[in-house]
Amino acid sequence: MAAAAPLARAWAAPASTSGLTASELPGGLHLIAGAGGAVVAARGPEGAVMVDCGGADSAEAVQALVLQKTGARKVATLFNTCWRLEQTGGNDRLAAAGARILAHENTRLWMGTEIPSRWENKVYPPRAPAARPAETFYTTAPAVPLGGEKAEWGYLLQAHTDGDVYVFFRKANVLVVGGAVAGKGWPVIDWSTNGWYGGAIRGLETLIALADDKTVIVPADGALLTKADLVRQHDMHMAILTRLQTLMEAGKSTAEVLQAKPAADYVAERGDPDAFLTLAFKSFWGNVRQFRAV
Repeated sequence: MAAAAPLARAWAAPASTSGLTASELPGGLHLIAGAGGAVVAARGPEGAVMVDCGGADSAEAVQALVLQKTGARKVATLFNTCWRLEQTGGNDRLAAAGARILAHENTRLWMGTEIPSRWENKVYPPRAPAARPAETFYTTAPAVPLGGEKAEWGYLLQAHTDGDVYVFFRKANVLVVGGAVAGKGWPVIDWSTNGWYGGAIRGLETLIALADDKTVIVPADGALLTKADLVRQHDMHMAILTRLQTLMEAGKSTAEVLQAKPAADYVAERGDPDAFLTLAFKSFWGNVRQFRAV
């Protein structure tokens, strides 16, 4: 057997320092795209509040645009929806400028250790201590008051990582979901940090229960979504999960799973599913006991 290729060391996720775009969301919130992952910003009593901050390469430009759009003098609070660099690349800069960083405890733990991500052929080194979340929770988190608004946040269990959270601006009816939901293409099931496909489906169920027909749902990439979009995604993923379960229980290999084309019904809508199916199928191995609970 050939030796596995060495894992490359990774730090900054690719992100352009130009080409950022800002658009308005309900309730005076702002959506910034083009930074690697969607950034949502609001004005709070102590300064700007951000949900995710994009990649490291665009951190300075994102910070400046957030301050411009919110009229704040500083970024006071930053939510990380997971550990991945598309969402947290600007942590270092914002922490140095005095922002407090909030996340799930698993996100803090992953950011404090080396992460060998074999499906990406990368090793993510630990983040600087100051860039790690300082305030975390395990199961429930108190809402963050923002004057007339508040940011409610909660845990999505094992979704695309094991530290995914949502942030819900209740009055504005804007729900920010990070990488736990795909706005385009297929979701990333990062089994290197305990994401798994069944958990991602449960995460969709949590979000569907939170939303109403007027909720604006902001994924990390792609178009804004509605509750109806989440319901359609949930139905699609349940159909695919059932097929993958059958293939796994039949002892099929990953190559045989791809040959069986369990996502063929959705290729026209979502594109080539092979990378997604590979991640989803491999995520099963650490979660065999949970299959029948999904």
